Amino acid sequence: MKIGRFKHKNISFTGIVKEDMIGSVGDIPIETIIETCRMSGLESSISCWFSLDEVEYLPLLKPGKIICLGLNYRSHADEGKWQIPDEPIYFEKSSSCVIPNKSPICIPENAGRVDPEVELALIIGKTCRKVSEHDATSCIAGYTILNDVTARSIQKADQEKKYPWFRSKSMDTFCPIGPWIVTSDEISPEEELRIELRINEKTKQSSKTGLMLFKISNIITAISRYLTLYPGDIISTGTPEGISPIKPGDIVECEIEKIGILSNPVISNGSGL
Repeated sequence: MKIGRFKHKNISFTGIVKEDMIGSVGDIPIETIIETCRMSGLESSISCWFSLDEVEYLPLLKPGKIICLGLNYRSHADEGKWQIPDEPIYFEKSSSCVIPNKSPICIPENAGRVDPEVELALIIGKTCRKVSEHDATSCIAGYTILNDVTARSIQKADQEKKYPWFRSKSMDTFCPIGPWIVTSDEISPEEELRIELRINEKTKQSSKTGLMLFKISNIITAISRYLTLYPGDIISTGTPEGISPIKPGDIVECEIEKIGILSNPVISNGSGL
């Protein structure tokens, strides 16, 4: 099942996506649906249908945490001349930088080089701590696409000073997520999904999720060893090689097999840092 948040004529709703149509199940937050395990009965609650071109996309949810993996593809580590990690490296993006499908990525004035990064993201479906690898994937409610937009020039400057990556990763609009969530019964955590990023229709990143250094069960186990994960938290599993800069006027498309396309235009917000 594909489930998302939409708006039609100023009315917000949660919808089930069927090809190019959306069935409204009312204004129920996706967080509530996840927490109460109501996914399976949603289709019987559809009250009306809209076409995709009739609606505006809204943020899927308000995650408590967005945890991202760094250097989870060997090819990405190689292109940046970074050391291959022997355990998952993770960092947090602020939930305030989340935007939905079709909303603009706003590049601050004087930010320098800014890169998009396509990533497979997991939506956590239940509270878990110190979960075993055997049980880890049972904690997943669904999957979506996350674009880990990064102010690369600022990240590099901060790294040279041994500062954290947080500000380069968490600027407003630097976390497009969407276009919807695909429930965990439709995607196996072991599948090799095609993953691709295009800028102005030119392919910049192209790989398969099967090439991740750390598999999904490893990632959840490693993170939950120290951090309690809650329903609605997001774990983003890292990006492959091919990072390239974007500028105002560009269109960024992130596509993952079985999920869809997350598309965002790029603009300048005209404000200083």
